[in-house]
Amino acid sequence: MISLNGLTKVFPGGVRALDGIDLTMADGEFFALLGPSGCGKTTLLRSIAGLETPTSGTIRIDDRDVTRLPPGDRDLAMVFQDYAVFPHMDVTDNIAYPLRIKKVPRAQRNTTAAEVAARLSLTELLHRRPGALSGGQQQRVALARAIACHPAAFLFDEPLSNLDARLRLEARTFLKRLQRELAVTTVFVTHDQAEALALADRIAVMSQGRMIQIGTPAEIFHRPATTFVASFIGSTPMNLLPAQVTPTALHVAGATFPTPPGLAPGDHVTYGVRPEYMDLSPTERPDAFPGRISVLENLGTHTLVTLESPDTLIQLVVPEGDEPPIGTPAWAVPRRSLLYRNGDLLPTP
Repeated sequence: MISLNGLTKVFPGGVRALDGIDLTMADGEFFALLGPSGCGKTTLLRSIAGLETPTSGTIRIDDRDVTRLPPGDRDLAMVFQDYAVFPHMDVTDNIAYPLRIKKVPRAQRNTTAAEVAARLSLTELLHRRPGALSGGQQQRVALARAIACHPAAFLFDEPLSNLDARLRLEARTFLKRLQRELAVTTVFVTHDQAEALALADRIAVMSQGRMIQIGTPAEIFHRPATTFVASFIGSTPMNLLPAQVTPTALHVAGATFPTPPGLAPGDHVTYGVRPEYMDLSPTERPDAFPGRISVLENLGTHTLVTLESPDTLIQLVVPEGDEPPIGTPAWAVPRRSLLYRNGDLLPTP
């Protein structure tokens, strides 16, 4: 278990990269740190690893306070974005390197390297150097090196970002299966929300050094706590539309809905609906957003449709073949939606 309490990191010049982080990651959990560039996620990972010294706060691994321990004494393994394999060593020596540092006898570390390599389908590559390996193979070598020393936890800093699209999908599936088999606590940094949703047991969405929301992938996708999380999560961003509250109705982009309990005229309200949770109607209806079809984007089995009105762009996803021609008038009917007041999610009545 990794526990962070009041973790703060202020760089010279007053830049506050981490702002009082409180977080507990369970034993064996796959935990993703997700957010845009500059949000503090890599600084948090490096602080756990011991590569950054926090300004204040504590880091505990199980019952040990490791806040001031050097990296080598924390029993953690880190896989970097560029893999950081040693170009002058073959695959065997790269995998066995952590054991060499621990002064494990050469025969024993070579045996361990061979066992781990077999698990990651690297046996045929044991005598090659990294320059003769593909990006996906180098990534597996970096993983094998991390596994070989049997760490208390894995720390991954965007390890898939240098792979092409197909390899990323393969590596994602492989990594998820491997982590399940090993049952080792894993902290995974990414800016790719699709990776986080696919891999993690829980996700922390970060912004400006703070945790904005922590939850399961389903919780964060279906009930983002703020408009920031709502706009960041999802392969197609949530439609976030300003709403006008009157005593009798909620007016949103040309559509009218009943006013939910707890809202009053003058409240600053945002109506959120995911593109996947809307249907197209060819006929006008009061609870639908009017507009004309302006853009069609082929997603394979589905099409992303942009509905344009004088003041608003609304996107929705329809099955392949159901998209109307560009220029056609249409109405988007929401099936499920969320309401935000002052940027924060309102409870569902």
